[in-house]
Formats: sequence, C-alpha cells, structure tokens
Amino acid sequence: MLFTRLSDDLFRPLASPSRAFNAALLLHLHARVFADVAEPLRKGELIAEIGDFASTFSQIDIADDETTPVDPVERRSAIYRRLLDAGWLVERRERYVPVVEFDPEARILIEELARLDRGETRSYGGAVLEVLGSLESAIANPADRSEALVNAAKASRAFMSHLRSLAGSMRKVEERILREDDQRAAFRLYFDEFVARHLVSDYRTLHTRLNPFRFRSGIVREAGQALRDALTIRALAEAGLREGRALDLASAERAVRGDLAEILSVFEGLDRHLDAVADIVARLERRIAAALRYMDHRDSDRIERTAAALRAFGAVEGLDDAPAPQVSLLRPPIGEPHFYAPRLGRRPILSEPLPEIALDPAIEAFIAAKDAFRQRVAVTPERIVAFVEDRLGRADAIRGSQISVEDVDDFIVYQRLREIDVLFDGALAGRYRLSQLGSRVSNGWLDCPDFLVERAPR
Repeated sequence: MLFTRLSDDLFRPLASPSRAFNAALLLHLHARVFADVAEPLRKGELIAEIGDFASTFSQIDIADDETTPVDPVERRSAIYRRLLDAGWLVERRERYVPVVEFDPEARILIEELARLDRGETRSYGGAVLEVLGSLESAIANPADRSEALVNAAKASRAFMSHLRSLAGSMRKVEERILREDDQRAAFRLYFDEFVARHLVSDYRTLHTRLNPFRFRSGIVREAGQALRDALTIRALAEAGLREGRALDLASAERAVRGDLAEILSVFEGLDRHLDAVADIVARLERRIAAALRYMDHRDSDRIERTAAALRAFGAVEGLDDAPAPQVSLLRPPIGEPHFYAPRLGRRPILSEPLPEIALDPAIEAFIAAKDAFRQRVAVTPERIVAFVEDRLGRADAIRGSQISVEDVDDFIVYQRLREIDVLFDGALAGRYRLSQLGSRVSNGWLDCPDFLVERAPR
C-alpha cells in the first residue's frame, strides 16, 4: 500500500496555505537540482538552491503561518526544515558532512506529480503500434522475446486508462463550459482547454484515412491466433519460467493466457470508449454552434426596415430597363449543403467470436515426447551415482575399461565419468575419486585414456 510506505506528514506542505510555492519548489528540486546528480547534495548547497528559488516569490506565497521568518537566510532554512520534517527529504552524514537527497518513496510520487504537471499527451497511433510491435515480436520469437508480451499487455492497460481519463477530462471541461455565464469565457475554455488539449493532436486522425486504429484488427488477429496455438503458449510460458516470471509451468501458462486475453479485451472493447468520447465532442460542438448562431442581439425593427427598403425600391420609376439582379431574393444563396450536420457515427467493426480452446492430443503427445527426450539425455548427479554404484557392486574401485556399455543411455552417463570430480561444481568429489591411468580404453563407444573410479574414504 502506498500510504504504509510514505510519511504521515508527506502531504502537509501540499495542503498548507503555501501549497503552490511548495509544489513548485518540489518540482524544481526534482527537475533541476537532483535531476543529473548521482550522489546526494551537501546540505549547504541545497539550502542555497532553496534560497535562490524562494527569492522569486513573495513572502505571502511562502509563509505557511505567521511564524515563517522574514529574513531570507532564516526563511530558506525554515523551508528546508519544512520539507525535511514532512518526509520529502532525507538527511544523513558522510564523513561528518551532512548530505541530503529525496526520500526513495517520495521520489516516485514526485515523478508522477511532475508527469501530471507536464500534461503529457498520449499518441493513439503510437500506443497501438507499440502493442502491435511487441505482440508480433513475442509471437515471432517466443523463446527469446517473451518479455515483449508482458510489455504489450502493460501498454494495453495504459492505453485503456488513457482513454478513460480522456473521456473524464472532456466531461469536466464540458461542465465548466456549461457553468460559465460569460460567452467570451466559455469560448475561451472551449478552444484553450477542449480543442487545444484534447481535439488537436492525433485525435482528429481517428476520423481520417490514416486512422491509427486500422492496426487494431491486426492486434486482435495476432492475439486470437496465439491464444488458440498451444505450442506458442507453451513456448512463451517456458521462456517466462526460465526468466523467473513464474514459479512453475502451469502458472506461467496462465499468465501468458491472461496477457493475451487482456489485450483482446482491450482492443475489442474500444468502441464503447470511443463512442463516449465522440458523444461528448458532438454534444459540445452542437452547443458551441448554437451559441455562435444566436450570440448576436436580435434587431427588433430589422423586418420593418427591410420592408421599408423594398417599398422604396418598388416606388422608383424607370426600372424596366434595369439589369436583372444577380441575387434572387426568393432563393437566398444558402442551402442544405451549408447547414450544420451532426457528426456521422462510425461503422461497427465486424468481429467473430473466439472458438473454444481445445488442446489437440497429438500436440500434447508431442510435448510429452519432447519432455521425455530431455529427461533421457540429461545427466544428473542421481543418475551418475546410480550408474557407478550399479557397476561397482561390492568393490571399492573400477577401471573405465571394466565398465560395460550396453546402449545409448549407458553411453550418455559413461562419457561423463571422466569428469566426475568436477561435475556439478564438485558435488560428487566427496563421494568418488578419479585417477588417470597410462593405458587406453576402446570399447566401441569411446576411445580415450583409461581411468579409475573409486569410492572416497569416509
């Protein structure tokens, strides 16, 4: 839990009367002072930096209460003590020199606050391509790039979270616009907050030919095929087990299936979130268009003045030879193409239900045969001990030329006996001793110098 690791008073500077200054100071220390420094800063240097930053603010912005010192030297020390007591900074000594650095848990929090302060936007096309590239890489090379599947699932979750926050941010701006009585302020909010922050950038590309979601079908196809391919899942699970992301093969397979299912769920359910965003955009555009249409004050005598002008024009004599008017008053130069039309809805994306996953018995038999082959060719300490004890019997030593080799299984163990003292990091050196002899052994399986294996004295 986050609040079990953070200091109890960590948020006190951000909830005090000087919270604006404290937040700006923390962001400044994170981005400028501690950004490129590998070692902790000396306490005196940090207090000097705080003093330089505080000199650009007024005493009212800095003071938490009436006890905040007015003197700049005392004030910077008070600000430093404020952050230290709250748990943002940690002070210690190195060779009798006091040094200061960010608290590790507080640093994680200030990084997230800095990201919110920067207002980072998310590229839809970049997010979709990131998921597609990671997914294709993991499926094409599951043995070496299984981590790419985890990254694809993580990017999918982050992208879905961004879409939810986008819709929420748009609704928040919409409420602010609707509560605004001043039309100028409402238009300023619309263009500065809504259009500039949410519509401009690649949101508009969702309704163009270069729609970034044209890659969504590829993601759904790749994830669906991988979820139905037992061999791909087994290869990804074995790689995850080998890389330490699971305790056993069964849990690794569950994790792989869970990541693939999550990617499918995210990109098959995007329409609901995109429809919610599109509804907000269409609703706001209708309101702004209506406000623009009726923002001018009505002229109460406009009709009377127009009628008087027409009567005066009709009373003029000698208009028989006048040229034909270029504009027809009966058919004004405004028609249906000029009317406001609501945004058209997107066509639904056709999708097919995923079939039930059924493991092929032939595939299971092939996997079991591979596992049996690996076990057969693997040389383990237990297998070597059983082989040597079977050949020794009641004797204490045996020569390599005296050991009979009946089949391939015996040969796999026999060829490793010449290394019995160093195999498995010397695990068998305390049980057996190995001596090289001057003669040679040639038994049809191996031609090598003869050797002697004997039990170690206890």
